[in-house]
Amino acid sequence: MAEAVGILEVFGLATAFVAADAGCKAANVRLEVFDKNKPANADSLPVPLLVCIKFRGSVEDVTAAVEAGMAEASRRTGVVQHYVIPNPTEDTVKMLKISALDKS
Repeated sequence: MAEAVGILEVFGLATAFVAADAGCKAANVRLEVFDKNKPANADSLPVPLLVCIKFRGSVEDVTAAVEAGMAEASRRTGVVQHYVIPNPTEDTVKMLKISALDKS
């Protein structure tokens, strides 16, 4: 069975680091590479950059990590969206490697 995926989208890179740290401390998860998005309405957002944090692990651990990350991000710039995918397809797992932050 594939590892679950937790996706947490937050406002700003600094908030993403703090939320990812909280998630990793709260549960037995590992991180995939972060991703970023600057939407068309960026100037109207609290921070003009959206960052996607991707956790991997068991469903229970990923859920706990996402919840801990959400709590931390909510105290800062905020949460955009969050999802837990219990049993991702192989194609979904491949997509986790895509990142606009990694230009190498």
